[in-house]
Amino acid sequence: MIRIALVEDDANYVSELTEYLKRYEKESKEKVDITIFSDGEDIVTDYTGKFDIILMDVEMEFMDGMTAAAKIREMDTEVVIIFITNMPQYAIQGYKVDALDYVLKPVSYFAFSQRIERALSRLKKRENKFITVVVRGGIIKLDVSSIYYVEVQDHDLIYHTTGGNYVTKGSMKEAEELLDQNKFFRCNRCYLINLEYVENFRGSDVQVYSDMVQVSRSKKKALMDALNNYMNGVGK
Repeated sequence: MIRIALVEDDANYVSELTEYLKRYEKESKEKVDITIFSDGEDIVTDYTGKFDIILMDVEMEFMDGMTAAAKIREMDTEVVIIFITNMPQYAIQGYKVDALDYVLKPVSYFAFSQRIERALSRLKKRENKFITVVVRGGIIKLDVSSIYYVEVQDHDLIYHTTGGNYVTKGSMKEAEELLDQNKFFRCNRCYLINLEYVENFRGSDVQVYSDMVQVSRSKKKALMDALNNYMNGVGK
């Protein structure tokens, strides 16, 4: 499913672009989920980082598209942004917020569908998988490959990553559902480790990156099997 945010304050364009997206969905067989915002301020407020593509009008009443895009980039470096404008000079400014492209108004279906195709091509080329984590003061997108283990303390999940530690509310079950089960292994009730970062395994402890993590007795054999499978590429 492609999750698309349409940020546009003109009801006529909202209707037209929504129709274009539904047409594209039918022709491409790509399922599209559309969320509509009527102003840049609306999408920036409580931004969740759940979108793959943002179609952003440039001129809006309360917060213009360029300002909104800059604020979104502070929280989300991966979402694909495409500007919709009747002034091509904004295209140059778009590079400042790493916009993929722009579509000129009035919007033709052909030009629009070409931009969506280009956006999907960029998305599909990305090998890294990202998850969205709610932290104090906002949200952050974490590259799964940077997570070396997840720890649970009471009702907090701590994501230990190469870029630092991030604390969020949640359960270990929720973390397991988000992360690749062929790459992550739950070695006891408090730790979910990334097999890629396992340095050694001795006795009841496994070294994950630079930290020592305890392995429960009942999980030792399963961990050895998981490590062997991971190193041999089984299940990848």
